[in-house]
Amino acid sequence: MTARGRFITLEGGEGAGKTTLSRGLATILEQAGHTVLRTREPGGSPGAEAIRELVLGRGGWDPLAEAMLMSAARREHLRKTIEPALDGGRWVISDRFADSTMAYQGDAEGVGAERCRLLTSLALGQVRPDLTLILDLPVELGAARARQRGETNRFEDKPLGFHERVRQAFLRIAADEPGRCTVIDASRPVEEVLEQARVALDRLLQAS
Repeated sequence: MTARGRFITLEGGEGAGKTTLSRGLATILEQAGHTVLRTREPGGSPGAEAIRELVLGRGGWDPLAEAMLMSAARREHLRKTIEPALDGGRWVISDRFADSTMAYQGDAEGVGAERCRLLTSLALGQVRPDLTLILDLPVELGAARARQRGETNRFEDKPLGFHERVRQAFLRIAADEPGRCTVIDASRPVEEVLEQARVALDRLLQAS
């Protein structure tokens, strides 16, 4: 019987370097003999990608409606992509997951923690990440990095005050769940960020 894979999520504000870290972690895991699936949110399955186009577009959404859309996309992502991969023994690395809804819609947009927890429970059931790496950096630096990538989405275009609320929400999540979450200083060079992540990953590998 194939052993179930493990589930790693990467969280943090805009420009934190989640995509770069995802690639680095995948390489480490593959060198350790694991098969890896890299995915992202919102998105990661056909239905979820369709919702991604809606929520990242330039139109505005009521914050609760936005949180509901994110959770609907997450349910599709979980059922169509994440669970089949884990059941098949693959390790899954997701660029964003439920903590992003709590930080962005729940805190920064005022939906509230209780309603976000309800949406998460409906979307995920008992599924939770085995490890969450929260990439933390000053919001001014994150905004500058996002602009350097080229065209921005409507979340990246929000004012710095919004991004500071997101940053503080992620730090609270990490403080509330230290067994699952590790905060990484994403202002450091790429090699140092990957090393910080590798240390956290080693603990998970040793427990596997």
